[in-house]
Amino acid sequence: MATDLTRVRNIGICAHIDAGKTTVTERILFYTGKIHRMGEVHQGTATMDSLQEEQERGITIQSAATTCPWELDGVEYEVNLIDTPGHVDFTIEVERSLRVLDGAVAVFDGKEGVEAQSETVWRQADRYSVPRLCLINKMDKMGADFEFSFNSILTRLGANAVAIHYPVGQGPTFRGLIDLLEMKAVVWQIESQGEDYHEEEIPAELLETAKKWRHTMIEKIVETCDNLTEKYLTDESSITMEELVAALRKAVIAQKIFPVLCGSALKYVGVQKVLDSVVRFLPCPHETPDTIGLDPKDPSKALSRPHTVDAPFSALVFKVVNDIAGNLTYMRIYSGKISKGDRVLNPVNGKRENVSRLYEMHAADRTALDEAGAGKIIAVIGVKDSFTGDTLCDPDHPIVLERMTFPDPVISMSIEPNSADDKKKLGESLGIIRREDPSFRSVFNDETGETIISGMGELHLEIIKNKLVRDMKVNVTVGRPRVSYRETIVGTAKDVRGLFKKQSGGRGQYGDAVVSVFPITPAEAEEQEMKMKDGIVFVDAIAGGVVPREFIPSIEYGIRQAAASGIIGGYPVINVRVDLVYGSYHDVDSSQIAFEQAGALAFREACTRAKLSLLEPIMRLVVTTPDEFFGNVSGDIASRRGHIVDSEMRGVSRILMCEVPLSELFGYTTSLRSMTQGRASSSMEPLEYRLMPDRLKDDVLAKQ
Repeated sequence: MATDLTRVRNIGICAHIDAGKTTVTERILFYTGKIHRMGEVHQGTATMDSLQEEQERGITIQSAATTCPWELDGVEYEVNLIDTPGHVDFTIEVERSLRVLDGAVAVFDGKEGVEAQSETVWRQADRYSVPRLCLINKMDKMGADFEFSFNSILTRLGANAVAIHYPVGQGPTFRGLIDLLEMKAVVWQIESQGEDYHEEEIPAELLETAKKWRHTMIEKIVETCDNLTEKYLTDESSITMEELVAALRKAVIAQKIFPVLCGSALKYVGVQKVLDSVVRFLPCPHETPDTIGLDPKDPSKALSRPHTVDAPFSALVFKVVNDIAGNLTYMRIYSGKISKGDRVLNPVNGKRENVSRLYEMHAADRTALDEAGAGKIIAVIGVKDSFTGDTLCDPDHPIVLERMTFPDPVISMSIEPNSADDKKKLGESLGIIRREDPSFRSVFNDETGETIISGMGELHLEIIKNKLVRDMKVNVTVGRPRVSYRETIVGTAKDVRGLFKKQSGGRGQYGDAVVSVFPITPAEAEEQEMKMKDGIVFVDAIAGGVVPREFIPSIEYGIRQAAASGIIGGYPVINVRVDLVYGSYHDVDSSQIAFEQAGALAFREACTRAKLSLLEPIMRLVVTTPDEFFGNVSGDIASRRGHIVDSEMRGVSRILMCEVPLSELFGYTTSLRSMTQGRASSSMEPLEYRLMPDRLKDDVLAKQ
């Protein structure tokens, strides 16, 4: 508990797939003395990729946490580090990690610059106001171009990027970097695996370039500080190194500046300078704003918690992992402290939880703790009813912290157990996976007897299937992947009645609701300051007390239940505004259940009259292909009902930004490789839902 919070850094490493995040993390662990032998992603030996699936595929699937020490200027710091996945199917892992971090290192490929998933990660970090450093990695790669990558950060991310490093050599000649703050060249010895490095004078051929970049850096930094602006205008040389570092730190924490570093994790160059910059420029827990939450007894009242051990305990659960000893619940402590054996409150469900053991995590390994305080990222055992996004707090000082938003699945497939024994195990196993992964859904269809599992992409579902079969020993047969469509209305319908009336001797049931429905997009709802929940805006327009107030929530509940179960194809109905305009009730026979049924009947009938159609998920597809295959690739995209939004040349490669329906992209990676002799690559992420052509809609519904 004696940890000085000014010496703590909670950071994440995040980026597009294959930018080198896990390799950077592996080098950090080695140079901080956390491991004594570096593993390699391509050999399946990376410490942070502890799952068998990760080692086989050479990708990160689960975010992994660790804590390591780093010394700078004679002071030892504690760096809590989370390595996140780059593949879009596991974007939820990035989302929940960024929610609990104070800073991040965004890694970019030195040849490719900003890629599709880089933009997604950047937007996620913006949403949670996370200060960032940018690392242009893979500077040893053939075709690496620091200035191109730097400019892509400025133009594609719109970030105020400021280079504090410049490379010494590029591609095969890359051997070090120029520190623009110190105006020294730093060169690494690859033979010592990067442990030995030294400063030297800037090579003569790079001196003018370095001066130009340093001048730009100083200009950008002084713009953020009035005192330095005055000094800069009178005498630029009077600005000291200490003043520049202090002003840059302040600007980074305020997200006014994003420093850009360079290196090559694979060739052991530049990693120590990344750690120095993490300590110098990213915030400690004290330097982030006080944590704001709501009073569970009065949700309109905001509460705050300072990042100190003296404040009441509050923490956010950001991950749950099934473990032999029980659920391993990862949490970020924002205030107060917790000891093993403590009882804490989950104000979301009102349940009290026993914290039987505390651990500091190092990927799959752990170290037992007796207690932990504000600013720490830990895992606990004993918590049974708290899941990702839930708050744990002091029972005497309850607070609900802001939850995370989870994306809706875009793809689903049927899954059937092979035997009665497997059927029993399947239900339990799917429950465990749902607790671990909030972007995964599973439902049992009573009519067909099928279990439908849904996720973020083909790879996501494939890995879940492998987990069931290999790790949980459940033998299952899976169907073909299916797209998760949505239903919506294309017209309006006014004053449609839903009357639920039953009389069978004794007290009957009577509910009467009249609704009007209109199409509405999320953007229109926001513009009109209407609250959209699960794609439905509900407006209470009842006047004159024709329906008692206590029955209106029941009508809304019935409408939302009907929307969730779908009308023409069993897909959720979204982008609908429902106005409750009239109704009637019976003094004796009216009940909440009757009005739920009336609301559902009115909604279904109104949507049917307004004419229903299907929305399909559209993917943002980015294809990198040699220019000679442009014709083949663009023709293939057109044949898949896609269109090219933008394209640009990078060297001899062409980058195509496309929008294509998900239903047309199954197996796309394989066909792209075959039409380009294996030389093209692609990445995709969900973009939005759009109306399907009627002809295709009818085909989809006919297969139901």
